[in-house]
Formats: sequence, structure tokens, C-alpha cells
Amino acid sequence: MKRILGMALTGLLVAGAGTAMADEGMWTLDHLPVKQMQQRYGFTPTPQWIDLVQHAALRLAEGCTGSFVSANGLVMTNHHCANSCLSQISKGHEDYMSNGYIALKQEDEPKCPDVELNQLQSITDVTTQVNAATAGKTGAERVKAERAIDSKLEQSCVNGDAKTWRCDVVTLYNGGRYALYKYRRYQDVRLVFAPEQSIAFFGGDPDNFNFPRYDLDVAFFRAYVDNKPASTPQFFKFSPQGPKAGDMTFVIGNPGSTQRGIPWVQLAAMRDVRLVPLFGLLSEMRGLLWQYGRAGAEQAKEAQEARFYIENSIKVFNGWLQTLADENFVEQKKKQDASLREWMAATPERRTKYGDPWTDLQHAQQRSAELIARYNMLEQGFGFNERGGELFGYARTLVRAAAERSKPDGERLPDFRDANLPAVEHTLESNVPVYPHYEQTLLSWSLEKLRQVLGADDPTVHEVLGKQSPDQLAQQLVSGTQLADPAVRKQLWDGGEKAIEASNDPLIKLALQIDPESRQVRKAYEDDVTAPTQKADETIAKARFDRDGMSSYPDATFTLRLSYGKVVGWNENGKPVPPFTDIGGLYKRATGADPFKLPDSWVNAQGKLDANTPMNFVTDNDIIGGNSGSAVIDREGHAVGLIFDGNIHSLGGDFVYDGSNNRAVAVDTAVLLESVRKVYNLPRLADELTQGHL
Repeated sequence: MKRILGMALTGLLVAGAGTAMADEGMWTLDHLPVKQMQQRYGFTPTPQWIDLVQHAALRLAEGCTGSFVSANGLVMTNHHCANSCLSQISKGHEDYMSNGYIALKQEDEPKCPDVELNQLQSITDVTTQVNAATAGKTGAERVKAERAIDSKLEQSCVNGDAKTWRCDVVTLYNGGRYALYKYRRYQDVRLVFAPEQSIAFFGGDPDNFNFPRYDLDVAFFRAYVDNKPASTPQFFKFSPQGPKAGDMTFVIGNPGSTQRGIPWVQLAAMRDVRLVPLFGLLSEMRGLLWQYGRAGAEQAKEAQEARFYIENSIKVFNGWLQTLADENFVEQKKKQDASLREWMAATPERRTKYGDPWTDLQHAQQRSAELIARYNMLEQGFGFNERGGELFGYARTLVRAAAERSKPDGERLPDFRDANLPAVEHTLESNVPVYPHYEQTLLSWSLEKLRQVLGADDPTVHEVLGKQSPDQLAQQLVSGTQLADPAVRKQLWDGGEKAIEASNDPLIKLALQIDPESRQVRKAYEDDVTAPTQKADETIAKARFDRDGMSSYPDATFTLRLSYGKVVGWNENGKPVPPFTDIGGLYKRATGADPFKLPDSWVNAQGKLDANTPMNFVTDNDIIGGNSGSAVIDREGHAVGLIFDGNIHSLGGDFVYDGSNNRAVAVDTAVLLESVRKVYNLPRLADELTQGHL
């Protein structure tokens, strides 16, 4: 279930670069727009301020952001970023995602089975090394060279201790720059507090990506080291008052991906070849999960995490499609591309230096259209419920790991390089609940999509299904597998290729059966699409640097970025939208019926609460998916809010930023303290937030 949003975003594009206007930009910490911040706000970040920001902010490896907010490893993030943990620790009839979780004392903090925190330690420019390794190469040669240099750099970075350190070579500015990011790993992460889903996601899908909002979308984790709370002296102190209108604000987080610097030929292919089919697939899956959840309370619990992410993704993709169909946006992109293309071809020297990357891009997108259906069904696992469930993902990981670990590190698939194996092992060893009927239902549907997309006469479809229907095969696979047991998974992991070859587990056999063709289509996609696209994008990025200089910010890459802005509303249809909501507005908005039904804890606490306490607010900080759980901080580096959403105008922010109405939506720290003390009666947690330590 945790992979669904990743499924929706995987492989759409390689990130590019944007040109900063006004308060626009998601800036790397080693390339901050210091002059712009000073000119607009009279603020210049000191080295000490930047160091605090870097070490207090965290990346949740599954796709969100968090922040240390005490010296004892307390982490603030969103409730929806804790959904996987809440679902996984809910055993039997427990439903912590719906009902919330409270640890009254430290001993009550349960370990989240599959949460990893990454704390950024350093950023090192490795552009020279990567460019030297890939110079003059394309297709399969470029893929091989990239894997080899990435492996070399990452192995040197972790220095034999991949359990403690994580290192990633990151492509910035569409290949204009490469950087090595080194992280401290925290894999012992425990849950401290999460409110009920009905207040964390108050207003449900109707309010999602809208404002005014009244959500308490928060969760608190704690990082542990050697079975003790981690020592985290660099943390964001908690502001009990929150911000005021007009205050300068910073959002420090890990925005997932943007495509603002991508040429139109790639965006058009993204829209027509990837997004439109994916939108239909997710819409169908939403209907399947809605029907499944109506069968009873247990089924609703099993499906709720997946439904949340799918409904959110559908709304996001709808916004993307609207932007990519907007004539003004399309025309502007085409003009930008034409201007750069003309500049690149204006002199014989430039024509010789840059060649014709635009034609190469066009050819790569045409090849993508030929391969994408088979690539998605087989390698991305859409045809086997790899992204919506757990079981087939375990099987494929075990099969791939056994084969890859026997190879030299530089020749392996990236996920299975030594530097990345601790994250793989962490997932395989996690004791995550698996729901057989849920898995069977989605696997049956996925197999039906495999047959529908590839065709009933396709040899692979015949090989997979044989004489069975999708329902029959799904039932056989799920009832016969033992991969729900982490002990079985560990045995297969430790046993390597011999254990995999000897296994009679039906899902292991299925993963082995489709692996040769899946690898083949992956190689074709990487050689014919990814590699030539990267090379062309790299050339275009270098031309843009040569023409414009390096004054812009790179597109988002799920790495640590800082955006700056202010607390400010906007005008909607000629009417002002104030930047704040308050607790009093929450009770006025409540109807007693979902999704505007308050949990009993809030109904009972109404008389204790100050109705004027700010609840949610908006800023013009430039954010995107992946920023969920980011702290909003002030000039002093104090936490004043918690990002959890954007408004409806932010949905086009993947492609363009409009400071007039694109807004980030945050929970105010004032309501966090008010609710922790007066709704949930947690003086221990409130004191840790205000005092900064246990």
C-alpha cells in the first residue's frame, strides 16, 4: 500500500531547472539566494542558521519530510505521513489510523515497522567525476557508466558502514550538475502521538487542496539509537504563538519532483502517454477499493491507507492535466524552448558544441510510447499488484536481490548496491500486517489489467495465467505463499540464489517466471528512453547555463530544499481569502456527518478551548508533494507551523509557480500546543515541545 503514490509518480520525467521569480524557488542549501532574501526581507542567513536548518530537517524515506523538535529525538511530521506506521501497528481489531494513538510514557512508544529517517550531513559536488565517466556515451554504455560511477562514489561515501550512512548521487539542473548527498540513517523510529483521522483529515476529499481548512494533520515520532532516544541537539524550537500575517516564513523540506525546466516535447509525452492512462487506472482502482471497503469495518481498515493516497493522487493528476492542457501555458513553454533552441543554433561554434538534442528528445519520447505499456505492466509491477499491496513486492525484491548481490557493486541495479541494501533489508524484515483477502482482491484486478493492456493473445499473458482466470490465479498465489512471514523472507534473503531456486513458494516462482522479460523491457527503456533523454537534457541544461548563468534553482529531486516567503492570503474571484482559520471556525464548520464530523475528543473539549486560537494558515512559500511534514520556521529558526497541503492553485506548481495565488497550507503551532494540552491531556508531550527536551 505504501508504494501507491510512488507508483503514480515513478518514471514520468527527469527533473530540470526553473528560473526564479519573486519568492519562487526550492533552493539547495549550498546555493541559497542570499541577495534576494536580503533585498526583499532584510534577512541574511548565517552559517549557523543554515547548519541548524540542515540538521534539524529530516527526510522520511517513504516520501515525506519531518523535523527534530526536541533534543531527545522527537520528530514532527504529518498524520498522513504516518499512515503506514499507524496501519502496520494496528493488530487485530485495533485501528490507530482512524482512532489515533497516544503514548502516555516512553515505554508506550511502539516501533514503526517500516519507517526510516534521513538526516542530511553533507552535499559534495561530483559533476566533474560523473561527466568524465559518461562523456561521449549514450544508450547502454551510458547506463553502465552511470551505474559504475554512482556505485564508486556511494561506496566511498558510506565507507563500509551503510547501516549508519546513506549516500545518493543526485542529478540537479537536468544533468547540469551532480551532487553526492550523505545522510545519517535512523531506522529505529517509534510513534509518540497521532490524532484521529477525522480531525487530521477534517473535511476529507471535498476540502483537500482547498482553503479555509481546519485540520490537525500532525504526528510525532521519536528516533532511537541503541534503544535510547537519540541525542539531537540541533532542533527547531517550538513557537507557542505561531506566526502573524505578513511574517517572513521558511519551509525546509524534501519536495519530491517538479518539471518546470523540462522541454515541452517531454511534457507533452508525459501528459498523453503516461498521465492520461494512469489517471484512468487510478480512477478504476479507487472504485475497486471503495467497493471493497463497504463490505465491513475490517475491510474499510484494510483499504483506507490505499484509498487516501489514490484519492489524493487523482486530485493531483487532475490539476496536472489541466495545467498541461492550458493553451497559455503550452504556448509559453514552446516559446521558451524555441528561444533557447535558436540561441544554440545561432553560430557554427554553438551548433558544433550542442548538436541537436531536441531531435534526440523527440525520438526518445516516441520510443517511450512504444515501450510504456509493457514497461508499466511488467517492470513497474502494475500487472501484479506490486504497488498496491505487499506480497508480490516482497517476491520480486527477494528474487532480484539474490541475483544482483552476486554481481560486482557497480553492475547492480541501483536499489541493490551495497550502499542501499540496509533500506531493502529493513523493509523485508519489518513485521507488517498482510491482509490476504485484500491482497487477493487487488492481485486479481491487477492480473485482469495485465490481460486487458497486453492483450489476451499476448505470450506473457498466456504464460502467467495459463488456463486460469485472474481470480483463480490470485487465489492460488495468495493462499499458497508464505511471504507474509518476515522469518520466511529473512530465510530466503540469507539463503541467496540457492534458496530462491529451491523455493516452492508460488509468488517466488511467479517473480522468477517474469523476471527475464521484465529485465529485458527495463533495459530497453533505460537504453532507448532514459539514457538518450538524460544526455539531451544535460546538453540543454549546459546551454541554458552558458546563456543565462547559474542564477536559478534546480527542479525538485526529493532532496533537502529551502523556500522563503510570507504569511499571506490571496484573492479568489475578486474576494480576499484571509490567511488564517481558527478553532471557532472548526466548530462552526462541523456538521456531525462525515467528512465534517469531529471525533468525540474534540466534541468533549470544546468548552476548554480558546476559539480564537489559530488553526491553519497559508503562505506563498513554494512547495510541492514531498514537502508534507515540513516545518514552517521563522527568522530565528523556530517552528511556527507544519506544512500539510497546498491550495487548489498549487496543483499546477509542478510545472509553473504563480505567486499571486499558489499557497502552502500549514497547521499553526498554537493549535498543536492547545490540542495536546486540552484535548488529549498530554502534559509530557506539551512540556517537551515547549522546553525542548524530555
